[in-house]
Amino acid sequence: MRWDALFTDLESQFAEADRLAFDAEVNERARAEMVGLELSDRLRAVLGCRLTVYLAAGESFSGTLSHAGGEALVLDEGQHQLLIPYAAAVRYVGLGRLSLAETSSVRRGIGLAHALRGLARDRAELSVIIGNAGGVVRLAGVIDRVGKDYVDLAVLTPGEVRRGHHVNQIATVPFAALAAIRSLRTSEL
Repeated sequence: MRWDALFTDLESQFAEADRLAFDAEVNERARAEMVGLELSDRLRAVLGCRLTVYLAAGESFSGTLSHAGGEALVLDEGQHQLLIPYAAAVRYVGLGRLSLAETSSVRRGIGLAHALRGLARDRAELSVIIGNAGGVVRLAGVIDRVGKDYVDLAVLTPGEVRRGHHVNQIATVPFAALAAIRSLRTSEL
């Protein structure tokens, strides 16, 4: 009888050790997988959901997440859309715990400069928010040119059409200073 109890006890100890080793391996694999996750993967998992983005400049924007690219996201906010570079954000509210990797290598390669070139091509009237913790500046205008790490904005009085005599100034803005870019979804800025 004592032998049965001894072998049962040894069996349960081995089973417990196997379970602990398995749990440790699962936890280690989960940690290793988390290292490879990018913010865009987390954002992609909540496309179509409501999200609030807090910027280093002190402002926040809420809207429906419609795009999560490699370097920026797009929020739909009423009649406007906001392009927000990931570098400008300090906090997100509304992200779940899921992630969704981008399967298209083409989409993975599309960055902030590509989106800005699209806005320049369309001659879209924009409100550009520039800033950091020191303050915010808003400029209304049309993107004239997009470089590798900057944008030239023809600053206009809101509602004016981009013509030479309507341009107040050409502002060159480094990508690092961009907090958000608001564009119209309809005919209103």
